[in-house]
Amino acid sequence: MAALSAVVFTLSWWLGLYLLARDPRKPVLVLAAIGLTSFATVVALDAVRVVSGSDLLSRLEIYLVAVPGVAWFAVLVELSRPCDSWRSRVGEISVIAAVAVLAFVGAAMAGSVDGPLRTGHWVMFAVISVSTLGAMVRAVVRRAQPGPVAGFVVVATLFFALGNAIIVIPLGLVPSWLALASTGFDVALLGIAVAIWDAFDEGQALRADMLRSFVATAVVAVLFGGQALIGLAVTEGSAETALTVLLFSSLAIAIAINVLADPLAGLLDRLAFSRSPDLRADRATLRRTEAALPLRSSNPLDGIDEETFARLTRRALGHYGDLSKLVASPLTALPIIDERLAARGAPDQPLERANELKALLAERIAALKPRDAGDFGTTEQWRHYNSLYFPYVVGVRAYAQNATAAGLDPVARQAWQWFVTEVPQRSLHNWQNAAARVIAADLRGSLVSAAD
Repeated sequence: MAALSAVVFTLSWWLGLYLLARDPRKPVLVLAAIGLTSFATVVALDAVRVVSGSDLLSRLEIYLVAVPGVAWFAVLVELSRPCDSWRSRVGEISVIAAVAVLAFVGAAMAGSVDGPLRTGHWVMFAVISVSTLGAMVRAVVRRAQPGPVAGFVVVATLFFALGNAIIVIPLGLVPSWLALASTGFDVALLGIAVAIWDAFDEGQALRADMLRSFVATAVVAVLFGGQALIGLAVTEGSAETALTVLLFSSLAIAIAINVLADPLAGLLDRLAFSRSPDLRADRATLRRTEAALPLRSSNPLDGIDEETFARLTRRALGHYGDLSKLVASPLTALPIIDERLAARGAPDQPLERANELKALLAERIAALKPRDAGDFGTTEQWRHYNSLYFPYVVGVRAYAQNATAAGLDPVARQAWQWFVTEVPQRSLHNWQNAAARVIAADLRGSLVSAAD
């Protein structure tokens, strides 16, 4: 059943890369991508193992089948963290590492995916299932998830923990394609849950962007995988193993080129336009802006509550220096943006709205500055202004690795030195959240006034 394995591989591989491409800086997305792509790797490896009969692949596969479960446990642990939390991850990383070690111990006891049911399979099942169920309860209880996300998380985790056939039942006792396909459905639900969570967290639409990516992936999968499947249908013997490897490697490369087209284009630009940094920057801005357009909601501010509005304001402030991110911000739909565009006779276009939102945020940040108090201060009344103006507007990165004050003006140098020597990163984060709530209250006031 190479065709069914190819379908499961395509879905898992695409969804993992899609989540990674959304924002590789978010731990939740990276962990979910690891889980999905590792499961896709298991599917491909199992198909090659069945054709070749390799005992080495069987022993290797028993370790790989534990990776998706550990990764999903890590995702649930990350989802249970409070919003915008800066608390240490040391304890959580230790728990995840312990689960991973126990799962691999069970894999070592099991030996391989072939043969009779062994104690090691039960150890793997207990470790993965109990840990993911516990993390699921913690994630749902400790963090207010949107309804669709909570539903997907609960249903998908229950299916994954209780019906994880690729771990509980040696694949030699049941058809491997059946076991992998059933678990592939569960893994896909988990990936969709994470995608919905991220879209909710960023205030973005998801359906159009995901549909476009899926359709493009389906096209390239049929074009590249179909040829290998035709070859498999008419081939026997040792050539079948080679064609099976070619099937999954072709699918992996084709899907990666499709989903990761923007970062790959950036890499090619760096090679082709190495002496034209301005051209590279302009092309990168255009690509990111184009990618952001499907993420815009049609009516993003309808029925929005105060807490969500504050969160979206915080996200917009964090994306102050990235115009392509602001294009997808729901705050571009603020009525005050319409008024400002009309006042200067600007066209109602996504980039113009993003530029106007950036200017609006700059004005609101400037309004936080204490009056008649100079250019810089370190008293309590300066905290809100300093926490937003210098990191976002000026670009002071005091906590970045190998960061220096080079290129900063004298006032920004003072701020950089103050952040480095006197302000813990967690304190800055808390001040930024408080300042964002102040700005959100102001912007929301104008939204309510326009509605009235």
